[in-house]
Amino acid sequence: MKRIAALFLTVFWLALPAAVHAVEPDEMLKDPKLEHRAREISEGLRCLVCQNQSIDDSNAELAKDLRVLVRDRLKAGDSNEEVIDYLVNRYGEFVLLKPRFGGHTLILWLTAPAVLVLGIVAVFFAWRRQRSAAAAGPRGPVELTDAERAELEKVLKDRKGG
Repeated sequence: MKRIAALFLTVFWLALPAAVHAVEPDEMLKDPKLEHRAREISEGLRCLVCQNQSIDDSNAELAKDLRVLVRDRLKAGDSNEEVIDYLVNRYGEFVLLKPRFGGHTLILWLTAPAVLVLGIVAVFFAWRRQRSAAAAGPRGPVELTDAERAELEKVLKDRKGG
């Protein structure tokens, strides 16, 4: 039990630095409400350098620039949607970690559920086929035709050497 607890603590302490955000103190806004809004926005924006992290989690220079830009736009009085729209217009929709649902992203959003449904249907039909085969019972031995029997005898004779 002590080994499990020690392993858990080790994993916890190793994973702890990954949870620390990259937002630096000089970037933070003095107004806690604006800072909270900035954090909400930046959690949904992709770091264009790292590509799998939000700008809030990334230490890249571009991510820092984007965090500062988000805070500047909020200080200028933009709403959350205006800030996001500004960044999408400037960098494209790739900057969003969660793409918007629309005609151009329809395939992206519907492919996973469609594959899941097709998988469930395939499993259902395979299960049904297996169940009906089991209900039919075992089949008897298959009778060979005269040509097949002659070929089999020839192969067995050749194996024995003659």
